[in-house]
Amino acid sequence: MIDLSESRVLIVDDVKANVDVLVEALRGEFKLSVALNGEAALRSAEQVPPDLVLLDIMMPGMDGYEVCRRLRASSHTRDVPVMFLSTLEDVVNKTRGFEAGANDYLTKPFEALEVQARVRSLLKAKAYSDAIKEKLANELRIAREIQLGILPLEVSSCAQGTGLDVHAVMEPALEVGGDLYEVLRAGDDRVVVVVGDVSGKGIPAALFMAVTTTLIRVVGAGLLRPEEILSRVNDFLAAQNPQNLFVTISCAVFDLQSKRVDYASAGHPSPVLLRAGDKPSLPFAATGYPAAIMPGTEITSESLELQSGDSLVFYTDGVTEAFNAQEEQFGERRLTEHLARLPGRSASELVATTLEAVRCHAGDHPQSDDITIVAVRA
Repeated sequence: MIDLSESRVLIVDDVKANVDVLVEALRGEFKLSVALNGEAALRSAEQVPPDLVLLDIMMPGMDGYEVCRRLRASSHTRDVPVMFLSTLEDVVNKTRGFEAGANDYLTKPFEALEVQARVRSLLKAKAYSDAIKEKLANELRIAREIQLGILPLEVSSCAQGTGLDVHAVMEPALEVGGDLYEVLRAGDDRVVVVVGDVSGKGIPAALFMAVTTTLIRVVGAGLLRPEEILSRVNDFLAAQNPQNLFVTISCAVFDLQSKRVDYASAGHPSPVLLRAGDKPSLPFAATGYPAAIMPGTEITSESLELQSGDSLVFYTDGVTEAFNAQEEQFGERRLTEHLARLPGRSASELVATTLEAVRCHAGDHPQSDDITIVAVRA
């Protein structure tokens, strides 16, 4: 049995007699508040969102249709049920009300029993909807914790004693996402760094991300070359991929003895190279098709001789494709200009300041994609 006694009902009507009838019918069952015009109703709803709005249509100033549209436009009140109150019974006016976002329609003069029955019905529906949303939100919170738990907690420990400074961050756009990263110690003289981005968002992308990360861990420590690692991962994913998802992946193998990094890409953008005295550059081509599309895809590799103090900043397109309010992307140019101002910084500083630069660019614009940044400093 749902307890509706704590439900908040906002009554909006400019005629005191109508308000009195509604208050009398609902008094004692719910928490009631009253607004005598549209502007007052919007202020009240924004301050304390109600569970139901009983809304008169014909009011001086802002009419009920406009109030309803504004309630639907606000993130605080877009899901609050609205029942219009009106003497207008023709189909055209009712249709206009439902198009504005109304859930129900009550015609004046009011019958107390009908008012009570309709109010209870709408409040019960909202209570059930809220319960389902809360259950889903709780499950997504747990899924987020599990997903973040899949990623390495402390990547710097994987490179301890190698002379490499490594730091990473991943922020999903939704509760869960499809970005991934991994840092593996493969013997005494090799460190494998992987960054990937699964197509799509949400639960499907998160599950595919988990499978991809597991495969990388299984094959990454046993193979010497980055193109071998990506080829093996690609073949496994392509063999069983009923949803036709794909993942772009960059894989870098740092050879500590030869001071060289071997790099392969499955459709992923090049990391940014920071080298003293040079402008930031993109040293590798974004070669190859994304993984999981077809088995046997040819993947090639490139090599780069590392100098002391070199840094490689890996990222997903949530960085370069972050939008601001003017729909401008952060882009590679802003990324490289930002990194050019950070010579000699540690891996953690490179990651933190880059993430902050992306956030500053986006401002209040919603995050449009998962953001992952991994920095490695030699």
